[in-house]
Amino acid sequence: MDTVIITGGAGGMGLATARIMGREHHVVLSDVSQERLDSAVETLAAEGITADAVVCDITDRAQVEGLVAGVSGRLGAVVHTAGVSPTMGSANFIVRVNALGTLNVARSCLPYLSPGFALVNVASIAGHLLPKPMLPKKVFKLALAGEPEEFSEALAKKCARGPARMHSASAYSFSKAFVIWYSARMAAEFGARGARVLSISPGSIDTDMGRLEESSGAGQMVEYSALKRFGTAAEVGEVLAFCAGPKAGYLTGVDILVDGGNYAGMDFKAMMALSRGR
Repeated sequence: MDTVIITGGAGGMGLATARIMGREHHVVLSDVSQERLDSAVETLAAEGITADAVVCDITDRAQVEGLVAGVSGRLGAVVHTAGVSPTMGSANFIVRVNALGTLNVARSCLPYLSPGFALVNVASIAGHLLPKPMLPKKVFKLALAGEPEEFSEALAKKCARGPARMHSASAYSFSKAFVIWYSARMAAEFGARGARVLSISPGSIDTDMGRLEESSGAGQMVEYSALKRFGTAAEVGEVLAFCAGPKAGYLTGVDILVDGGNYAGMDFKAMMALSRGR
């Protein structure tokens, strides 16, 4: 039985994915909180799913490498749901968790790539809101050749421009745009080993973190959606599990919007306002 690592595994989307993938895989949940992990493992056990738990700070490359190296047997997939939202910290903190964390996870997977392996990163609709000319792709490219900390610091500086009240929102948009860009950019390197990497971009989702942002843009986005409601963690989990599984074997290098039609319903003015956290 293959093993699947789910980062942010104690969160809404991570736990929802574990419920599905745990039926046919051995699941390893990682998160920064032992207490939350213990609760998640207990919840899954009550549903007949066995899972291991590993405390891991994804901003620490050594910890991520240890997480991946600690898997016994074949590593079949990594579902990377760990991340933070704009109200959860400073611009620097958001960049480190969302962007540097994704870089650490992807790079730590490279020695373990094999045919059929999949890395599925969670980005966000926020990564689609800024016009492409505004994306700091020169900074993004530092993730390919430069030192990870140099990349993280450079991206944080980009987010610190303009009014201070916008810094965290900018960091969220830029960091999630990086997740989308980086997932696509790494597809060839993964593909050379028969492996896949892609991202999904949720819209307004009814999780603890999603509700934190309800008054900071997530609630407003629902007004533009086709379905006029928050999505559920279970709905996102189904997409994550499918993308990580063998039935999606020809799916790589792309981002999939799971947003209830939010993006389709927004014009340029709305996108710019929401990307700035207004």
